[in-house]
Amino acid sequence: MVLEIITPDRKVFTGEASAVTFPGIEGQFQVLNDHAPLVSTLATGPITVQTATGQQVFTVDGGVVEVLRNRVLVLAEAIVA
Repeated sequence: MVLEIITPDRKVFTGEASAVTFPGIEGQFQVLNDHAPLVSTLATGPITVQTATGQQVFTVDGGVVEVLRNRVLVLAEAIVA
């Protein structure tokens, strides 16, 4: 699936991912290939991205995620360093 992580001032990540774990408001959840359509709000916490080359972690400070037809779009308030 294609993942995009965007903040108001920059595009943080764009690429293929096999699994992504999110910090949801109601708890942590994971999205895999062919996931059902989904829109959810995000709490502050880590987004863990599993790619063919390994794992990357981004700490998000709230936002929204949309999953639709193997495309995952994250609109993040901010990425915390």
